[in-house]
Amino acid sequence: MPLLKILLLAIIQGLAELLPVSSSAHVVVAEKLLGLDPSSPQMTLVLVMLHTGTMFAVIVYFWPQWRRAYFASSDAFKRFAIRAIWATFLTGLIGYPLQKLVAKLAFPGVPKAQIEDLFGRLDLVAYALFAAGLLILWAGLKERSTEHTAPDYARSLNRSGENLTFSQSGWMGAVQGICLPFRGFSRSGATISTSLLTGSARDRAEKFSFALAVIITPLAIARELLRLLHAGSEAKLAGASAVAYSAAMHSSFLAAGLGMIFSFIAGLAALRWLSSWLESGKWYLFGIYCLAASCVVFYLHHIGY
Repeated sequence: MPLLKILLLAIIQGLAELLPVSSSAHVVVAEKLLGLDPSSPQMTLVLVMLHTGTMFAVIVYFWPQWRRAYFASSDAFKRFAIRAIWATFLTGLIGYPLQKLVAKLAFPGVPKAQIEDLFGRLDLVAYALFAAGLLILWAGLKERSTEHTAPDYARSLNRSGENLTFSQSGWMGAVQGICLPFRGFSRSGATISTSLLTGSARDRAEKFSFALAVIITPLAIARELLRLLHAGSEAKLAGASAVAYSAAMHSSFLAAGLGMIFSFIAGLAALRWLSSWLESGKWYLFGIYCLAASCVVFYLHHIGY
């Protein structure tokens, strides 16, 4: 893959990662416009590694907040660990079967169908963006109403120090599982919105949402590595030469590695630049953006992308 395309995808990923607008959807659309196949094993690996780069940027950016909230004492860490494990368990419990179900419904009678095969469908990305936009808009309008009527309401519901309640973390983990099969259904947007709807303060929801992302990203990387290796093995069985197979694998890993580095730099720059704007922004505006973006993606699908 040309270096310029990798750099462009990394910048898009980095700029969109902090915002609840689905960085995956933006990258998938960019791949389609660049003539790439988002559903291929090589490109899904690149997508995951772009997320990995911004994951490291998120760690660097959020670490001071996590340290104060989750590592201030052994009791605070214990509360966080219990909630993170519970949320991640629910993500796997819901997300893995849902991925299998969606793949089976989308490709009836195909024994080796995978959820990644749907990632190039811009119509599905548009539907997911629209659903995420409605959820974010709902949560944002409720947050805005709460700020005007009872500024301390959300914080009064939380008696767990800097952590979310057990129930709030569970809802976030469950919704995160629903997000997994769908490019465009913003993970951060959906989880943070869900937490807001359950009465959480947004700063706590943001910290916990991005912490969950750090936990599940290595699992996603492992899945895509296995998928790429399996695709390579099938290519060899189909008659591809060992030299061609080795060159393709080397190219895929090189593109993924460069994408990770570029997205880390872009993500860190974007996080620092966007942080002050986010603090003063209104959550519901991201919902409006997702609704508008879904219309654009629908149009791109309609004209043949």
